[in-house]
Amino acid sequence: MPSQKEIDRRYKNIRSGMERERLDALIVCGNQYAGFEGATFYVSGFEIVHRYVYVVIPLDGDPTLVFPREARWIGDKTKPWVKDHVWPDVPGKWIRERAQERGWKRVGIYGMDFILAVRDYVELAKAPFELVAFDRQFDTARAVKSEEELAEVRDAMDIIVDGFWELVAAYEPGKTEAEIMAPAVQRFFARGAGPRMMNILLSGAQGEAEASFKVPGNRVVAADDLLLYSLEVTGPGGYWVEFSRPLISGRPSPRTQAMADVYPHALEDARRLMRQGELASNVHRAVAESFAKHGFALGHLSGHSIGATMLEYPAIGAKSDVYLQENMIFSLHPQVVDKDGKVCLYTQDTYRIGKTEGECLADVPWKFYNGQESRNPTQ
Repeated sequence: MPSQKEIDRRYKNIRSGMERERLDALIVCGNQYAGFEGATFYVSGFEIVHRYVYVVIPLDGDPTLVFPREARWIGDKTKPWVKDHVWPDVPGKWIRERAQERGWKRVGIYGMDFILAVRDYVELAKAPFELVAFDRQFDTARAVKSEEELAEVRDAMDIIVDGFWELVAAYEPGKTEAEIMAPAVQRFFARGAGPRMMNILLSGAQGEAEASFKVPGNRVVAADDLLLYSLEVTGPGGYWVEFSRPLISGRPSPRTQAMADVYPHALEDARRLMRQGELASNVHRAVAESFAKHGFALGHLSGHSIGATMLEYPAIGAKSDVYLQENMIFSLHPQVVDKDGKVCLYTQDTYRIGKTEGECLADVPWKFYNGQESRNPTQ
């Protein structure tokens, strides 16, 4: 549970954004989908176990947790610091009626595009007041992390690196992709990640990985298979971090090795630019240009802000002309693809924006791991 000082800081920042947009109230949406439960947790302390919930925050006055009636017995309602709870049949109808009773004219919504339930949007759309998309403003208000939040991020980073070393210890040709993944997931759950994790995989044969993500399954791994596990989890405090390193017992292909030779330089170029006052687009450009010089392209954006929600604004992309601020947290995950878009190499790291350069939060060298490494090299 965050301190009262931290809770007050969050609401002050959010309400400042609401005032700038002339909002009377804000609806913060969260649902069970991995990565989409964090905003409501951030503003209320309620952990979604199943289904969805809204937090209605008036510009003045106490917020309300709005649960669908069918979720009355799901989730521990004693944990959140928001104590006003309601369970209407259709939450959108209840919110619409509350807004009309109080004469609200402009109501912001965080999560309108991807999280808000359709049945609730239908009810809200009937209202005489204006609905205002508030995703970017909300993420901007929470982008710079406090010292309390940074402690939670570092704890989550320790958990994910702990799980990675379990993955390395479990890696062995002849096992399935899922069997190799399993000890890491066990470690994540044991250390408090709960269901807040998304662990997926890029893999392929003959020293190359196919460019499409998948769920680790029952495919038996051969020595020359390249495995790129994308580890994405939170700690008990609900803050997401991301991490990945390549695994292969045999030899990477010449094409994969050519991509790998660029990675350390590209990542270091990006890290140096992760500093106060730098444009996010410049970080992306540094990564993209490093690979373009060697004939490779990026499969998608090279990164994004990350926090209590897995994907937060701003992105690290070509059009992300947003100035970085100290203590923002970013996932940098350049996926490098060949000219045909079929073969790739991938990494993930989580960074803190610093005054003069970025801080990579994982002290794990970037290289191909073969399962023989130890977290403590003296062992």
